Amino acid sequence: MGANKLTVLVGSKNPTKINAVYKAFSVVFPKSKIVVSGEKTPSLVSNQPMSCVETKKGATNRAKNITNKSADYHIGIEGGCSYEDGVLFAFAWVVTLSKKRKGLGKTSLFQLPKEIQKLIEQGVELGEADDLVFNRKNSKQKDGAVGILTGGLVDRSKYYKEAVVMSLIPFINKKLTF
Repeated sequence: MGANKLTVLVGSKNPTKINAVYKAFSVVFPKSKIVVSGEKTPSLVSNQPMSCVETKKGATNRAKNITNKSADYHIGIEGGCSYEDGVLFAFAWVVTLSKKRKGLGKTSLFQLPKEIQKLIEQGVELGEADDLVFNRKNSKQKDGAVGILTGGLVDRSKYYKEAVVMSLIPFINKKLTF
């Protein structure tokens, strides 16, 4: 891997997601010049996906529906929620596509408080619910639920970065079949 240029398009204009992708590609491909940009791309799922399947579909749709096809990699990141024994958890799926490969990664789960769970059950999106419960504005463009609920111990960009790295496993291990 020489000092080649890798172009990466994220199916979102969210600076937190774009930053996470840049950081992940920088550690996975340290000798490459990484150029990451975002494109507003529809997920074609609910504004607040409520299952693992729906969330992964949203990430896949974001990666597939990026209109600029000249990039080396297309990435979709979709946050979602799902229930485990009546408790609502949040997470995100990452889908990375190139012309030859597809990689998948997922963040860890974290439990949402009942105050946020009730709002989501009433149809409010997680980022909006965070803003209402914590009296903030535009949380999802900043530290998000994971940053707010951990008191800043988990940085949202780093949280996504790990899942982006996981989605790059098939690109790191080109001799293996995925």
